[in-house]
Parts: sequence; structure tokens; C-alpha cells
Amino acid sequence: MSSPSPAPRAGVVVGVLSGAGITASLMQALIVPLIPELPLLLDTSAANASWAITATLLAAAVATPVVGRLGDLYGKRRMLLVSIGLLVVGSVVSALSDTLAPMVAGRALQGASMGIIPLGISVMRDVLPAERLGSSIALMSASLGIGGALGLPAAAAVAQHADWHALFWGSAALGALVAVLVAALVPESPSRVGGRFDVVGALGLSAGLVALLLPVSKGGDWGWGSATTLGLFAAAGVLLLAWGAWELRSSAPLVDLRATARRPVLVTNLATVMVGLAMYGGMLVPIQLLQLPEATGFGLGETMVTAGLWLAPTGLVMMLVSPLSARISAARGPKVSLLAGTLVLAVGYLTAFGLAGSSLGVLVFSSVVSAGVALAYAAMPALIMGAVPPSETAVANGLNTLMRSIGTSTSSAVIGMVLARLTTGLATPAGPVTLPSEAGFRATFAIGAGASLLAALVVLAIPGRARPAGAAAGKNEAGRNEAGKKEAPRARRRRIMSA
Repeated sequence: MSSPSPAPRAGVVVGVLSGAGITASLMQALIVPLIPELPLLLDTSAANASWAITATLLAAAVATPVVGRLGDLYGKRRMLLVSIGLLVVGSVVSALSDTLAPMVAGRALQGASMGIIPLGISVMRDVLPAERLGSSIALMSASLGIGGALGLPAAAAVAQHADWHALFWGSAALGALVAVLVAALVPESPSRVGGRFDVVGALGLSAGLVALLLPVSKGGDWGWGSATTLGLFAAAGVLLLAWGAWELRSSAPLVDLRATARRPVLVTNLATVMVGLAMYGGMLVPIQLLQLPEATGFGLGETMVTAGLWLAPTGLVMMLVSPLSARISAARGPKVSLLAGTLVLAVGYLTAFGLAGSSLGVLVFSSVVSAGVALAYAAMPALIMGAVPPSETAVANGLNTLMRSIGTSTSSAVIGMVLARLTTGLATPAGPVTLPSEAGFRATFAIGAGASLLAALVVLAIPGRARPAGAAAGKNEAGRNEAGKKEAPRARRRRIMSA
């Protein structure tokens, strides 16, 4: 009997890892339909309820680079299973919650699972054949957006027609299923790096990121000029500078800052921040436009579930576009794919000015924005992995994912401030309410377009035509094959002479 072809096995690995990435990103969208009701559901104030979102952000930012380094040291599949386990435990804790504290704890554990995506990309680099690598990594990277787009309508339907705890029980069951599939079907990566884990570096980075992202997330509630906000920003600067000095002196740093300072890595990470900043408006604005009352003059009056269904195709757009990004990267280089993504993002926001007046128009411009995000996100890992050695793949991708989080967090704060300042009043049977105005949404479109164009300018600074990860792997494999061909005649001659 002939041995089975590796292609189906590779397809299974890609499917399982991409499913794990979509599951992780779905956790970010899970709570969106509940945001207006959280104070009532948890018997707390709106300011306190926002910690259920902030905790997820902070935990994801801290865990992603740390888990990436642990994966490089102790096994990427092993840490992938640990991350999925955190997701399951966090989902169960949230499902059992009726008050703020356990909900925040559960959401923090869910946030800590976001290392799934960079770990999955790194496993793909180590175990997949070169010809499958480009498209597979593109899909895994784009899963960060796909899960949110597909999960939003499902979460909205459950929130509207069932007890909200069912959202978290469902995510726990889905996470458990993914864990079983990963354990059974995904091989362990053979690539390991020696050395020890940099505990001081991990603590320093964690403290610096919390001090940076906490005021970014809560500055609107605390006041941007308040002593707490300014003090935390100052502390972040001191902590991150001290952390950088430690990392440069460490013999086994958590993050090799000299490697991340290489121009391809540094510029790609800067572009990643800008793309993250640009994409958040495409997540936040369409769902609000669809659900705002028609009496505002610009709202479309859709229900929560209907609004989610209008936006569900954007996830399919991302799934279809990510392989296109891989093909562009293979033909012209990932720099071209990333540049194309930023320009498509800008086009999506510019068309929003004329299309936001109908549900179909919202779907169209949201799909264009999603296509831009998919093109850009799919290209980023190829640029990163083309500039770092395999031993640093997981931590480098984790750092790139962190840059996305910093971009989206900053965008959340900026857009939240804009929509809070540009408001309109509406009379309702329950009394007057204050809602974001049409001018606020247009300002958000302008911010998204501006950030996208700025990202395009940053991408132009990436040097040369970077070789995609699949091509690099293919070249290495070809080199080994050629070396084998040269060695074979020599071995035959040695056998003949010995005989």
C-alpha cells in the first residue's frame, strides 16, 4: 500500500489552525452585542462595566509576546494548547458570572488566549510544505478579522433570543473542540531555541504595556488631562525605556530588539499600528449606523440580528481575499500586498461618505474595508518571517500582533472621543437621548482614510522586494536537494573504492 500524500495532512493542519485563530478572534466580538446592557447585567456602572473589555485588551497585549517566546523555547504546539485552555477556562468563568469581578477575570483569561494566532502562524512555518505556506499563513493572519465578522451576527442572535450566558458556554464548547482537534491533528513544531526564559523582561514588558494601554482605554472616563492618565503615560515611558535597556544587555532576551530594529521588521510593525488604527472604524461604525433609529435622519433602524446579518458577508470577503494576498506576495512580494491593502482600506473609507445612507451601501463599503484588512494582515507575517530567523518566529509574530492591538486600542480611544464630542439629541418615549451624530461618523471615515494613507506611506519605506516566507522555505529546500545531488556521486565513489 502506498503511503498517503502529505497534501491532505497539510490541509487538515491548515484547517484546524485557522479554525483555532477564528475561534480566538471570535472571543473579541462575543461581548459586542452585550455592551449596552452590561451595566444592568452585572449590576454595576457603565464605567466599571467597561473593564470587561479593557481586561481583555490588556491581557492580550501582555500574553501575546510572552507566549510567543515560550513557544520558541518549549514548543509552539504545547503553548498553543495552553492558550486554548485559557480560552476555555475564561469562557467557563464568564458563563458562571453574574457580577463584575468574575466577568473581568474570565474576560482577561480569554484575552490571554490571543497568542493562538501568532503561534499558529509559527507552527505553519515549521511543519507545512513550502508550496502551501504562503496561502496558509495569509488565511491564519486574516482569521483575526474573520472571526469577528462571522461571530458578530451569531453573538447578536444569541444575545437577542437567549440568556446571555449561553454565549460563553458556546465559546467554551467551541474552544474545547478546537483543543481536541489541535491535540489530535497538529504535529509539534521541530524548531526549538535554546536558552532560558527572560522573567525580568516579561515582567518589565507587561508593566510597561499595562501602563501604556490602560490610560489609552480609560482616558475618556478618567479625563485625558487627569493626573492618573498623565501619570500612567509617564510611567509607561520610564518602564518601557528601562525594559529596552535590560533587553539589550540580556544574553537571552524576551524580544531581540536588535532584530526588531532591522528596517523590514521595524517599518512593518509601524505600518501594522497604522493599519490597526485604520481598521477599527470599520468594525465600530457600520453596526452603529445600521442600528441607530431612522428618526436621527441617518440611522437605518435595523435590529441587532439584522444588522449582524448585513455585516456577516464581510467575513466571507476576508476569507476569499486572503489567498489573493498570498498570490500577490508570491508574484510581487509581500510589500506590494501590504501596500495594496492600505490603499484598498483608504478607498473603502472614502466610498463610505457616499454609501452610508443605506444598508446595502454599508455592506459595500464595509466589504471594501474588510478586503483591505485581509490584504494587509495576510502580508504582515510574510514580511516579518522574511527578516527573522526561524528560532524567533513565534515571538516576532507575537510582537506584530501586539502592534495590531496597540493600533486598534489607540483607534478605539480616538474614535470614542470623536463620537462622544460630536453628538445629536433624539426625543424618545422614555425621554431625550444623546447619540453619535452624522458628523461624528463622517469624522471617523476621515480618520480611517487618513490612517490608511499614512500606513501606505510607511509601507513605501520597507526596503526592496521582500521574499515571502514560502519562497524562502522553497529556496532552502531546493538548496538541500541540490546539495544532496552533489553528494550522491561522491558517496557512490567511496562505496566503490571501499569495495
